Amino acid sequence: MIPVPDDLPRQVSAAIEEDLGEGDITAALIPASATTTARIITRDQAVFCGAPWAEAVFLSVDPAIRIHWRVRDGDAVEPEQVLCELEGPARGLLTAERTALNFLQTLSATATETRAHVAIVAGTRATILDTRKTIPGLRTAQKYAVRCGGGENHRSGLFDGILIKENHIAACGGIKAAVNAARGSHPGIAVEVEVESLEELREALAAQADIVMLDNFDLPMLRQAVDLAAGNARLEASGGLDREGLRAVAETGVDYISIGALTKHVRAVDLSMRVTEPST
Repeated sequence: MIPVPDDLPRQVSAAIEEDLGEGDITAALIPASATTTARIITRDQAVFCGAPWAEAVFLSVDPAIRIHWRVRDGDAVEPEQVLCELEGPARGLLTAERTALNFLQTLSATATETRAHVAIVAGTRATILDTRKTIPGLRTAQKYAVRCGGGENHRSGLFDGILIKENHIAACGGIKAAVNAARGSHPGIAVEVEVESLEELREALAAQADIVMLDNFDLPMLRQAVDLAAGNARLEASGGLDREGLRAVAETGVDYISIGALTKHVRAVDLSMRVTEPST
């Protein structure tokens, strides 16, 4: 089971506060004692994700709500499939509806996009990675969704991984100096260097970088990079990659392919909540 991020409660609390403000003045039209049932369905074929967030939303709004899930995170779902059935206070169900669906549609979109990319590179050595190009405030949620889709996570943020990029190299005085500074300040943490040419790759290999990100390398350059590295560093292809050319990139022999589109180019999955019986 994929662990749920520790900051889920904060994400849910912020989302509810954003929507609810001082109170749901439309739901207040419903008698406070009214109860009802509802169901959430998908209109799209997708990879489902986000149940812990949706459940937290409903229960935060009203602990009397009961949720009966028919799917689990990571499950493939088909159009018109019932994802869950709900019962409880009508006011609470309708107040929580949009915020819960927002989490589900966004995280399912990320999981769906990831699953599609993972399927394309199946059978190669390449692992699909996400990036830091995430929705502000939802990074851990989207990275959870990537794992539900079968991908893996790059660093969580600037605090847990060293990625030396062009401006770091310039500010440090070169690749070797930057790598040496990283080794001295954070021994034991893998050091990754972004390069834009085969010559820079040679410098990164000479400096004994653990991982080298190959930025916008074409296929011939990727193949040469794999030959040059000869297993002495892990290689990550990155930069403007789309589904059409993904298989060919994976077949060059790189270890990783990082895809910003997993989290920043997603199209929300079409979900709907419908009340299934009149309020009582």
